[in-house]
Amino acid sequence: MRKTFPLRAEGKHPDRVLEAVKHEIRKYIKRERRRDLPEGADFWDFDCQFGADKAAAAVMAPADLTAALDALAQAGGEQCYVELLAKPAVWERRPAGQSTAPAAAQSADAPDTDTPDADHTPA
Repeated sequence: MRKTFPLRAEGKHPDRVLEAVKHEIRKYIKRERRRDLPEGADFWDFDCQFGADKAAAAVMAPADLTAALDALAQAGGEQCYVELLAKPAVWERRPAGQSTAPAAAQSADAPDTDTPDADHTPA
């Protein structure tokens, strides 16, 4: 999908127009993910670009698209350009024994949150 969406429409509330744009983007992603995968692919990934217009479009993760759309609407943008291109992808497997938690959370200095604090009693 390569499309320029107007964010202001005469006679329509801007919040409803914004929600309609988000709905159309989500609907496109769901439709693309339902397609049959080619041999050897695990899932559909998306190349995503977003900006006020095609020239100003920047590459971003599809998960960040709605937040960027909200920010553009809050800034008073009149239109937005969205480019979503589906591509088959393969999951990259983690080596055995590698944790999924961030390194900061695994720090030895971090307090243990599993045990209740002696000074704190439940009310």
